[in-house]
Amino acid sequence: MRHTDEERDYDEADLEVRPPKDHAAGPTAVAVSMKRALEHMGVVRTAETLVQLNQAEGFDCMSCAWPDPEPGHRHAAEFCENGAKAVAEEATRDRATPEFFARHSIAELDCHSEHWLGQQGRITHPMVKRPGGTHYEPIEWDEAFALIGDQLNALDSPDEAIFYTSGRASNEAAFAYQLFVRAFGTNNLPDCSNMCHESTSIALQESIGIGKASVTMDDVYQAKLIVLQGQNPGTNHPRMLSALEKAKQNGAKILSINPLREAGLVNFKNPQTPRGMVGPGTDLSDMHLPIALNGDLALLQAFGSLLVEWDALDH
Repeated sequence: MRHTDEERDYDEADLEVRPPKDHAAGPTAVAVSMKRALEHMGVVRTAETLVQLNQAEGFDCMSCAWPDPEPGHRHAAEFCENGAKAVAEEATRDRATPEFFARHSIAELDCHSEHWLGQQGRITHPMVKRPGGTHYEPIEWDEAFALIGDQLNALDSPDEAIFYTSGRASNEAAFAYQLFVRAFGTNNLPDCSNMCHESTSIALQESIGIGKASVTMDDVYQAKLIVLQGQNPGTNHPRMLSALEKAKQNGAKILSINPLREAGLVNFKNPQTPRGMVGPGTDLSDMHLPIALNGDLALLQAFGSLLVEWDALDH
């Protein structure tokens, strides 16, 4: 975070230090989800949007890539607090109009956090920064397309261009985009998955022959041991907590390895169940290893050494 973010968007006087939580989700998650959704979308849009989230005939949540259960096994509310917040920001009624950009210079916008910028609403008009300009200015679509075309046609080779895409774009938009790029003459189409998972894809390809994970949801439900290393599902993809709860109910042991003892791996109060809403919830981790920062490699080497010592390798 830049220093100016702290000065402009955050007031330390409003911060409170409290004891760490001992559970995740529950009634609080429901209340916060609905509050944020209603603030941004209103009653009608909230109802119309959230009932379609992660449904077979609806749309995928953009907050994470956690897989959906098979159709017929999905809850009516198949989303988490993070998902509700993400959808509320995407489907907000707030608008960042050309007048907004006229009031705020580029230098001023640069002083705000990404969170603040996202809260200003959806852009309503194509905008451009002119050479020497201090503000983004509105531009008509025909001129915008011509400007982009001039830049692309001025390249010595189509391969000098990179067309970065969102991993959360719709299939239809992604298809049309890549069709245009390939017609232009290049396949430089990286997306956010390359930034997030390229090292994973290469390592998996070399290790198991495929660049993606081979585990299914049913594998998680039926697992006898689940090791979560450096992972905070309660923060990053809370829907995983319901899968861990199901595995736990089936007898799984869960080991969490992380310097941080995350509340979500201590106890999960599933908002979809009476036990989660008014009961004690479900304890998840059987053991938590709070290793030192950068201690992952040493721990894995110790695991490997013990497997050799015990002759527990898969020969």
